[in-house]
Amino acid sequence: MAIRTIPIRRAGNRTNLVLGGDRELVMFSGVLAGALVFSAHEIKAAVFGTLMWFGGLYVLRLMAKSDPAMRFVYLRQRRYKSYYAPRSTPFRNNGPAEEKQYR
Repeated sequence: MAIRTIPIRRAGNRTNLVLGGDRELVMFSGVLAGALVFSAHEIKAAVFGTLMWFGGLYVLRLMAKSDPAMRFVYLRQRRYKSYYAPRSTPFRNNGPAEEKQYR
């Protein structure tokens, strides 16, 4: 008797992307750019806000293209920053302080 396989469809397993970037980050950058444009009432602010919007959208699209869940990876890395010491080589010889720390 063969093992039954069930295919996982892509449609039910996709991340929430808007305009090619992470949904919340794209909306937040749009709100920031819109607030800058409409609150300043100047041409310089409108140009800067528009450039900020398109630049942020470009960066967020690159980030989502690399990994759609990059925001969650970054937030987890920030949370564990104090836990993981920057000693990630397999060739490091731990001293007495490190041995005492990880017992």
